[in-house]
Amino acid sequence: MKIAILGTRGVPNYYGGFEQFAEYFSVYLVENGHEVVVYNSHNHPYQEKTFHGVTINHQNDPEHKLGTFGQFIYDYNCIMDSRKRDFDIILQLGYTSNSVWCFLLPKKPIIITNMDGLEWKRSKYSKPVQQFLKFAERLAVISSDYLISDSLGIKDFITNHYQKDSTYIAYGANQFNNPNEAVLSNFNVEKEKYNMIMARFEPENNIDMVLEGVALDQQKTPILVIGKHETKYGEYLKNKFKNHKHIRFLGGIYNLEHLNNLRYFSNLYFHGHSVGGTNPSLLEAMASNAMIIAHDNHFNKAILKENGHYFSNSQDVKNILETIKKNDNLQLVQNNFEAIKNEFNWNKINGEYLQLFEECISKSETRKQ
Repeated sequence: MKIAILGTRGVPNYYGGFEQFAEYFSVYLVENGHEVVVYNSHNHPYQEKTFHGVTINHQNDPEHKLGTFGQFIYDYNCIMDSRKRDFDIILQLGYTSNSVWCFLLPKKPIIITNMDGLEWKRSKYSKPVQQFLKFAERLAVISSDYLISDSLGIKDFITNHYQKDSTYIAYGANQFNNPNEAVLSNFNVEKEKYNMIMARFEPENNIDMVLEGVALDQQKTPILVIGKHETKYGEYLKNKFKNHKHIRFLGGIYNLEHLNNLRYFSNLYFHGHSVGGTNPSLLEAMASNAMIIAHDNHFNKAILKENGHYFSNSQDVKNILETIKKNDNLQLVQNNFEAIKNEFNWNKINGEYLQLFEECISKSETRKQ
């Protein structure tokens, strides 16, 4: 098969979840004998023409000049270039800024779209933007031959809201097997004597709710708050909790060894995400042997099942801090670690995508006969 991957800033990953998946999956496809083109932003740090056998196609991306609007131009450029190629399949990762160009997609290839999360539910967006995102979501559903949901919650939503089927394929993670306690000295914490939360500083990630519970707790165990906080919401949170010295805002940490060890040696790891599909950071916490305390919603429960503790408000957080210790819940930690191996490993995820592609090609050829 000749396959294109659109909708990311490019590979190798320097940005986020879809880029990480595109990197792993594109290389996997090449190793299995397929021809793959990944579209990269022209200013991506990696400027070579190939990556482990994957063809890299750089397209002009004015996001650095125009902001969010630049993403629409970049996606337009990628789609227009794809019309010149003889692809069998175009895989679109997300729909936010590309579905408006769906009428320009080439006719020959099978269009498969990963529907991402329910972007229009994010409270950071204004009402007009939320309405646009609903419109973009509908366009993606209508214009795609096949849909992929990375969570059962998204799959159920698409079935109920659009009466259209989608294939559930989760996200993946790699098990962390090389802990190094010496890393903790960089952060002035000790093994299992600190808690942590890691998320983008957005209201729907419930950092505020968690920290309110932390502020109520009398034990004053340090909590590391990891994420880029140089934002309006970040400034609000830092000011709100400035008198609680055990709440430590560390900013973004991009050293994976440091992150894995912080998760591994933490007492409790809070996961406050409440919007979207399978969140990569949740799987990474499971893969790092973290004791996970998650916001109580069907997205998180579909992944963790009974292998975590859940909170719905700050009082829940306070109660959990006072009663739950990682050392008393090692079976839950182990169950999550095994789930990464058995359900969420990259080889399995990549294989499920490839199987879907082969089935789509087979159905297409059957129709033509």
